[in-house]
Amino acid sequence: MGYKPIVDYIDTQFENFLEEELKIIRSLYNYHDSRIHICLYFIAPTGHSLKSLDLVTMKKLDSKVNIIPIIAKADTISKSELQKFKIKIMSELVSNGVQIYQFPTDDEAVAEINSSMNAHLPFAVVGSSEEVMIGNKMVRARQYPWGVVQVENESHCDFVKLREMLIRVNMLDLREQTHARHYELYRRCKLEEMGFKDTDPDNEPFSLQETYVAKRKEFIGELHLKEEQMRQMFVNKVKETEAELKEKERELHERFEMLKQTHQEEKWNLEEKRRDFEEEMNTFNRRKVAAEMLQSFQSSSAIKKDKEKKT
Repeated sequence: MGYKPIVDYIDTQFENFLEEELKIIRSLYNYHDSRIHICLYFIAPTGHSLKSLDLVTMKKLDSKVNIIPIIAKADTISKSELQKFKIKIMSELVSNGVQIYQFPTDDEAVAEINSSMNAHLPFAVVGSSEEVMIGNKMVRARQYPWGVVQVENESHCDFVKLREMLIRVNMLDLREQTHARHYELYRRCKLEEMGFKDTDPDNEPFSLQETYVAKRKEFIGELHLKEEQMRQMFVNKVKETEAELKEKERELHERFEMLKQTHQEEKWNLEEKRRDFEEEMNTFNRRKVAAEMLQSFQSSSAIKKDKEKKT
């Protein structure tokens, strides 16, 4: 979801502060407090209902940070539509249980102005990076063909009211709300996750030492369990590897025996062929000798006959 990175970032700042707070030697007096004290949630100037994503996001954030809803680009809708849009936004926030930051009215010094500003929520603002000459003064404004919308003109938008409320009137209260409400909620939930409580089931004061010892035993138990699981995994892996090696060894042995048998058969075949060949050679040699003797005998007989005829 789109709100998760925002929630994670806010929680990270709380976590950093909690880590510093839990140190044995703390230095909170010079610690750089990076906790988020205000979230200006900008709403598109549609003039219609809030988007479901806006409601879900603000609901996820309202327990983490002080939220002030802001209507962006307020010069894109008319004054009458803007007022109706403000009323509709506040109604939807209330009906959906979204807790936005309310300017405090318990201090008499700021009660009147804060009550007035609460009635202006959500603030409608206009932003600009350009400056325009109005009379003899350069002011930050938006230039349109039909006129000029001044950022710091209270009749044009609520930017000045927003700035006054945040920086000059309620900055201290915003920081106090962050610490007393949002951070304390985070701290309580975090410590409860770690097993720390104020009282035990018998409503007796909870011993920090006992909690530490119990959590340490639990941690050591989990560590031993993980070690045993890793050892068992290693043993199983070794057994699997040994079984694979034995299987490969058996396959190699079978292949070797097969090759050995094939080689022996081929050797026998060659030996048989060699014997056949030698036998054929011997037969051929005997026939050759016989033929040569026959030829020699015939030659001798012919010579003898010729001598007889001459005598």
